[in-house]
Order: sequence, then C-alpha cells, then structure tokens
Amino acid sequence: MPLTTAPDALPTSIATEILNLLLPHHRTTDPVPAPAEAFPHQLRRIAAFVRDGAPIVFTLPGFPCKSPNPAKVLGHLPDQGERLSLTFLNTLCTKIERIHPPGARVIICSDGHVFGDLIGVPDDHIDAYADDLRIQIGRMGLHRLSVFDLRDVLGDLPHNTKRTHIHERYAPTLDALRAETRADDQALALYRGITRFLAEDTADWTGTRSALQRACRQRAYGVIQRSRAWGTLIADHHPHAVRLSIHPQPIGAPKFGIRLLDAPDAWTTPWHSAALHRTDGTWTLMPRAKAAEMGRLVQRGGRDSHFDQS
Repeated sequence: MPLTTAPDALPTSIATEILNLLLPHHRTTDPVPAPAEAFPHQLRRIAAFVRDGAPIVFTLPGFPCKSPNPAKVLGHLPDQGERLSLTFLNTLCTKIERIHPPGARVIICSDGHVFGDLIGVPDDHIDAYADDLRIQIGRMGLHRLSVFDLRDVLGDLPHNTKRTHIHERYAPTLDALRAETRADDQALALYRGITRFLAEDTADWTGTRSALQRACRQRAYGVIQRSRAWGTLIADHHPHAVRLSIHPQPIGAPKFGIRLLDAPDAWTTPWHSAALHRTDGTWTLMPRAKAAEMGRLVQRGGRDSHFDQS
C-alpha cells in the first residue's frame, strides 16, 4: 500500500512553525526554554485555524490604562512603550502570514474598566487610553490589531454597573481564590506581583506602610477576581482564539505569556513604565523616574513620548 500522510500532519507542522515564532518572546519564570511540542494547548488551537484555512486569532488581555503613579509613567495616555508593543504584535502577525497566508490578528482586550475602581484610575482616563490605542493603531496602519473592551460588551451602561455585572456572572469566589493561592505557586506569584504593583501605584498614601500592604493584599484578590471574570468573558466571545497573556506563564499552560518589549523583569509592561531608547539603538522599559536619570525626555505630537540616551 502507498504511504499516506496523516490528515493532521500538515496543520500540526505549520502550527509548530508558527509557535516557533512566538517562543523567543515567551514570558515565563521557567528558567529553561522548551520546544513547541511542550505547548499542546497552543499547537492544537493554531492547527485548527490552519486546517480551516482561517486567520489565526489571538486574544491578549492587557493595555488597561497607565499606572496612576507619576514616578512610573509619563501620563495617562499611550506613549512610545505602547507604540513599540503594538508594532511588535503587528509584525508578529506579518511573520505568521509568510507561513500561513490567511494570516493572523491580535484582539487586544483592554481591561482597564474591569478593575479601574480597585487600582485608583478614573474611568475617563481609561476611556481616553483605550480610544487613543485605537487611534494609534489606525495611524500606524497596524491593520492586524483591534481593541475590544467592556463597551463592546455592555455598551454605555454606567461603569460600576458593568463591573458588577461581570463580577457576579463570571468571577470566582474569594474563598476559592484564596484556597488556590495557598495551593498553587503560580497563583501565589501572580497574587504577590499584583500586590506589589498596587503598592507601587498608590502614590498618595498617607497611612503606615503596613496598612498599605494590608489594603493592597485585599485589593489584589479583587483584581484577580475581576481579571478571571474578564478572561472567561473573552473566552465566551472568542471561544476558538489562542489565549495570550502579559503575565508570566509556565511551560505548557493554557495561556501563553508574551513579552512585548525588553524589560528588567518578567512583570514590567508599557503601562507601568516609560520607554528608554538606549545608545545601542535598542529599547527597554523602566520606571519614569529612573529613565529620566539616564536620558533626555522626547516629545512626539506635543506629548511626552519616551527618553533617549543618545
């Protein structure tokens, strides 16, 4: 009998090639890189798009709003850090298109309104940030990207009503989340990371340090509850998409952590930092106050954009 190729062999082979494009940017705390075969969830989902001859859809919760701490960021609107990150994502889709002609697209699931009340950012700042993301995407011709937020789901309802709705419908209970944090190292790392960010972002605290830590630990659970709710809602609206994450993810997890830009640790994002253009031509992210010590402030379009070492 003549040899035949298994029907899934070609889609799986192409899916492996595509995943190999993402692996150099894997955001993880695992010390040793792993091959594409160690990511069965992503391979299976990418192969399904390939098999159907359809564009590969990635969902990426993130790009919520700027940190409210002026020592970390340049303002409340997107700047060069976001522009570089958006360009990176669009370029990744372009590279995928060379392997898979139907291409790929990334749906940025901007989640600022989901937990804005818990992180101390006004809802009008969050709207302005997400609106400006859309403007930047259009201005730069990043046609493979789009922005999805709570307005796409619940329209013009009051922000607190939207938050209550998704929390009641999708969020895990506080008891379940606390039990998971005690039992799972990854959940504990996320809880500690968010607690740290909340403490750093509380710039106007007048109480004791220990009281701030207690408040941030409590709010961290709320942020994770809402983030989980948002993730479940996204899965409902985009059930076949490949799920990306801006948080570090272990090898083989259902979510694939992706690093948008070079940064000193696995947790830094453009919305918690400022971009520094180094003398060797590369970019990195760091707190605004530190970047200001290393370079001069550059404006773009009449707004603070980034710092330049040259």
